[in-house]
Amino acid sequence: MAQVWFLASVWIGLALIAVLLAIKLRISTALSEIIVGTVAQLVIGATIGAAFLGTQQPWITFLAGAGAIVLTFLAGAELDPEVISARWKETTVIGLAGFFAPFLGCAAVARYLLGWPARPAWLVGVALSTTSVAVVYAVMLELGLNNTSFGKTILAACFVNDLGTVIALGLIFAPFTLKTAIFIIASITVFAILPWLTPRFFRRYSNRVSELEAKYLLFLLFGMGGLAAWAESEAVLPAYLIGMVLAGTVGKDHALIRRLRTLTFGLLTPFYFIRAGSFVSIPALLSAPLVFVILFLAKSVTKFIGVFPTTKIYRYGKEESIYTTMLMSTGLTFGTISALFGFSHGIIDRAQYSYIVATVIASAVVPTMIGNAFFLPRHLLSVTSESEREPEVVGSSTSL
Repeated sequence: MAQVWFLASVWIGLALIAVLLAIKLRISTALSEIIVGTVAQLVIGATIGAAFLGTQQPWITFLAGAGAIVLTFLAGAELDPEVISARWKETTVIGLAGFFAPFLGCAAVARYLLGWPARPAWLVGVALSTTSVAVVYAVMLELGLNNTSFGKTILAACFVNDLGTVIALGLIFAPFTLKTAIFIIASITVFAILPWLTPRFFRRYSNRVSELEAKYLLFLLFGMGGLAAWAESEAVLPAYLIGMVLAGTVGKDHALIRRLRTLTFGLLTPFYFIRAGSFVSIPALLSAPLVFVILFLAKSVTKFIGVFPTTKIYRYGKEESIYTTMLMSTGLTFGTISALFGFSHGIIDRAQYSYIVATVIASAVVPTMIGNAFFLPRHLLSVTSESEREPEVVGSSTSL
């Protein structure tokens, strides 16, 4: 057991370094954890040995997987059902445009320009079609735009975009068998029952020291995740949908969300993001940097082609249109999840994984910086008073 505790201290130490780095550079903690994982694997691999980090240890794999599942659930649970209901046409059209343009465009670039085989090319399309609900939410929260209909619409469109990614990942790469049919039927049944069962269960048994609500949600997430894995799909797929159907219940319980964030960001997600970063091959990136540049430009251009004209249909101003496009060009969580899924299942090799994750990391930073620096709709900020802004919560979605 001594080796386990020492190894755990190394991983938590790396997570602590990542947090300090994120604070110093004012970047996402998840982003810094990926970078720290990449550098740690490079340095430790060159000095001690690549196996020292123990990325394939079962308990590390479990914690990383649990982090991805709960993180995905939180992303779905923090949506605003009222905005989706009131502006469903607008959010659906913008969200689908933000998904299909990069999904098809990036897959075509990987297949015909880079010459990748069909399955890796489709995985590129899936991974780069994403938008980061977490990054967008963090920006909205910091600026106060989360209290405006403009900000809420962007968040809802990001959800539609990522829902397309989740479905595409499952349909393209999960073989349809009897197990798949059982999984789909069970999922539909669970999703239909949860909005009725959960609030009644919570009203009767909640507010106990034993954290019954957290155990209830983890039971659902792990159970459906296990069923998805049994059906040869990905455990994070049902987690996002569970979050979505419970957004009106769990999402409005801010105390519960805060406790789940503490568990997720304090313990679980560092293992996920550091592990994801440790699989990035720096030598592969340095040997062919043009591949990274091509993929990054492909995502950025196709997102612009898909989102910008669509916002004009709904009469967005120039600043609102470009800013919406910039934010929806971000990617992080689902991009790395999709890439890690492809790498773990042998769909892409380590070099291809490295190119995709590097592109995802760049897309989490560059569009946000450009949008906030040059296209921020400041006239919307003037109508949001300080009293209307939500207080920043330590460990909130800025950590995503």
